Amino acid sequence: MDGLTSALTRRRPRSELAGWLPLLGLPLAVVATLHAAEPWVFMWALAASIFAGFKWLTWWRAIHQSPSPLRGRFTIPLPLRGRAGRGWRSLAYLLLWPGMDAATFINPAARPATPAMREWVAAALKTVAGAALFWGVARLAAPASLLAAGWIGLFGLIFLLHFGSFHLISLAWRTVGIQARPIMDSPIRAASLSELWGRRWNLAFHVLARDLVVGVARNRFGAAGATLLAFAASGLLHDLVISVPARGGYGLPTAYFLLQGIGLLFERSPLGTRLGLRGGLRGRSYALVVAAAPAFWLFHPPFVLRVIVPFMRALGALALSLPLAGMVGVGVS
Repeated sequence: MDGLTSALTRRRPRSELAGWLPLLGLPLAVVATLHAAEPWVFMWALAASIFAGFKWLTWWRAIHQSPSPLRGRFTIPLPLRGRAGRGWRSLAYLLLWPGMDAATFINPAARPATPAMREWVAAALKTVAGAALFWGVARLAAPASLLAAGWIGLFGLIFLLHFGSFHLISLAWRTVGIQARPIMDSPIRAASLSELWGRRWNLAFHVLARDLVVGVARNRFGAAGATLLAFAASGLLHDLVISVPARGGYGLPTAYFLLQGIGLLFERSPLGTRLGLRGGLRGRSYALVVAAAPAFWLFHPPFVLRVIVPFMRALGALALSLPLAGMVGVGVS
C-alpha cells in the first residue's frame, strides 16, 4: 500500500493540472467573449463556466485518488478507479447533479435510504413557492419598488432552484440508490452560525471550501486562518459572478463573507461560548442576525437592478413597460 500511495502521489501534479485547467480556462473564455453581452447573459455564462470547472475538478480528484490534506490519507475507495468510477455514474455526476461531492455520488457502496413521500411533497411545494415568488409576487411589488421586486424575484429563484428543483433531483437519485444529499438542508433549523455554514447552507460549496481551501491551508495558517481564507475565497467568487456582470458593488460580497468568517470565529471563541452563541435561542438569533442582516452586501442593488431585473423581464416575470425610477442612484439606463 505504501508503494501504491507513493506512486499515486508522484502522479498528482499532472492529475491536478488537468483537473484545474477547465476551472481556469472556461471563465477566462467567457470574460473574453461575453463581457459586452447583456449583464444577465454574462452572469449566467460566468456562473455556468465556474460550475462546470468545479464539477470537472471534483470528479477528476475523486477518480485519480487525490490525497486528503485534512486526514493525510486517501479519501476515495480504490474501486472507484474501475468501471464504476468511469461509467454512467460519472456522466450523471457531471451532467445531472448540482452537488460537488463526487466521491460519494459515484461510489456504488454509498447506499441512501429511500426518501419518504413527505419529502417529495415538501420539495414540490418549495418549487411551486419559488415560481410563485418569481412570476407572481414580484410582479405585484414592481409598481411600488423595482428594487423590492428584484429582491423578491431573486429569492424566488433561489427557492425554485436550490431549495426546490435541486431537492427534487436529490430525491430522484436517492430513489434509484445513489447517495445525493440535498444542497440545502433546512437552513432555518440551524442552531448556530457554524451549523448554518457547515451543515445547512449550500453544501456543494461547503464541500469545495473544505476540500480545496481549508484542507490545504490548515497546516500553514491554522484552523482560524484557513476558515477566514475559505470565506474570503467564497467572497471573491461571488464578487466575480455578482459584481463583475453588474459593473458595481465591487467588494461587497467579499465583505459579506469575511463578516461571516469573523462571526463564526467569534462564535467559537471563549467569549462566544460564554455568551451561549453555539446553540439554543441565542445561537439561532446570532446566526440569523449575522447571516441575514447584511445580505444586501451579497445581493447588492447594482446586481439586483442591472442583472436580476432584466433577467426577470426576459423571462416575462416583470413587465417591460415598468418605469426605471427604482434604478436611479445606481446609474442604470
